[in-house]
Amino acid sequence: MKKLLLLACFTLIFHNYLESQSLPQIRGWNILSDSFTDDLVTLSAANTYNINHLQLSHDLVMDLQELRDPKRQKLVNDLIAEAHKAGIGEVVVWDHALYNLKYYPDQFKTGPANTIDLDNPSFWDWFRSDYRNLMSLVPDADGVVLTFIETGARAENQHSLKLKTGPEKLAAVVDAVAEVVCDEMGKQLYIRTFAYTDAEYLNTIGCIGHIRNDKVRLMMKETPHDFFLTHPNDKYAGTIKRPTIMEFDACNEFNGQGVVANTWPEYIIRRWSDLIKRPNVMGYVARTDRYGDTRLVGTPNEILLYTLKRYTEDQTLTADEIRKEFITTRYGQKALKPLSPAFKMAYEIASSSFYTLGTNMANHSKLDYDPYKSSYGRHVSGKWLDPPVVNVKHNVNRQFHYWTDVIEHLSPARFKTSDGPLLEEAPWVVENKWVTPAEKMNEEYLRYIIAEKRYGVKQAEKALKLVTRAKKYMDKESYNQVYNLFLRTLITARAYEAAATSYFGYRIWAQGEIYRTEWLREIMNEALKNLLIIAEEIDNYSEKVPRGQWNWRGDASTLREYHELITKTGWKEYGNVVLK
Repeated sequence: MKKLLLLACFTLIFHNYLESQSLPQIRGWNILSDSFTDDLVTLSAANTYNINHLQLSHDLVMDLQELRDPKRQKLVNDLIAEAHKAGIGEVVVWDHALYNLKYYPDQFKTGPANTIDLDNPSFWDWFRSDYRNLMSLVPDADGVVLTFIETGARAENQHSLKLKTGPEKLAAVVDAVAEVVCDEMGKQLYIRTFAYTDAEYLNTIGCIGHIRNDKVRLMMKETPHDFFLTHPNDKYAGTIKRPTIMEFDACNEFNGQGVVANTWPEYIIRRWSDLIKRPNVMGYVARTDRYGDTRLVGTPNEILLYTLKRYTEDQTLTADEIRKEFITTRYGQKALKPLSPAFKMAYEIASSSFYTLGTNMANHSKLDYDPYKSSYGRHVSGKWLDPPVVNVKHNVNRQFHYWTDVIEHLSPARFKTSDGPLLEEAPWVVENKWVTPAEKMNEEYLRYIIAEKRYGVKQAEKALKLVTRAKKYMDKESYNQVYNLFLRTLITARAYEAAATSYFGYRIWAQGEIYRTEWLREIMNEALKNLLIIAEEIDNYSEKVPRGQWNWRGDASTLREYHELITKTGWKEYGNVVLK
């Protein structure tokens, strides 16, 4: 009997050992918010999620030089201490290098146009000394996440006769930081890649090839450039022979920032199931908030953090199984039947509201069709797809070419010329004449837009109705939280429907009398009326709304502004035409 018991114990220990060995080495979170109260709530859950790596960034620290502010320095050091107390072994802070050129002493700016002479050994002595001083401001930090691309004083633009290329100059900066952080201090350095185009990615990869220090690790986003639902997975992730952690945006910078329902395990699994298998990928880090009090922990949107945890532990799990675990644990078995389909609808609502025909048109989740030009160039997923096509469902059920169909019709004419980012970031689009410098919005595309936006509203209405059915199974506080999340989701979907119909309809109206059909007049009048109704509904919304980067209540002002522009003043770019 004793032998059997010992064998069982050994088997269990060995099984647990194997299981722990199979887990990615890094299971991380990234806190962006400088709300100490909210950050502590996030840290209190870290142990449950087996978090062993924490990053402090954005509103806490983007550049180490910011820590010279005593208040910020204390906040960051307090959080480092709390994180270690919570059992997180590695706590790192963000930095960007080089800083603005003004930061560096004039004695080193002897290159052309007062650039830094990177061939001057004294500059590197000063640089390393300065980095030691900056690191001394956070003595208990375990390392740094360094963004070294597209920084203030771009290293590739500084002077050097010895370093012949931009990648070599960038690598010199990384190696100088690594010498201090890794070699002298025995801490960890992660370099974070960032690029707007494939060409910039190749420049970054070229730089990494020149980095001499073999202790430097990589951090790469789940997607190229930025976190859009329609972007493909980053094709370069895992291809570089350095340990790499994948950066996930669980708080949805462009898709609602936790203010609306972002309850989609399917999306996380779709990305992570691919990335987790790639060579050199050693784990993940997930953003846990989008500033202020938008933390995920303690909200229904925490399901995204839960999905990363559970799928990392068991890659046989399905989205439905993970959703079931989360809902039954948080809200009880009886709430599962109505809440599960409601949670599942969130992706369709967001992707048909914040997105239009497959491209994101929300300015960091803010309603902003015009004048936000990035929506019509920089953020288009077609930059990263070959062929650049998208299959849009959402009651549209059509394949579109991102450029000849979507951007050609949706973009204002001025953003398809030198006023937009296309010439610099996607010149082949202009060279191929996939877009033309003319107004192309028409009734066909307006009907597609309206169909998609109405689909989003219908899905949001269904989801909210399902949530109300769960009321009798939930405690009051939990129900109110879930109900208000989905109520804001519905109001948001309705706002996008009214604004899109009004704005894109206006652009047809402004083209002249021949385009002003009775249908267009009726559909626009209805939408314009709804702009004011929804704006008032937002104003009268009495519950607390999480506030970070996106001010959800501020969209009411945008709705009224669009109404004013269309009915009273007109957009100057369209000849100040108004709807009468």
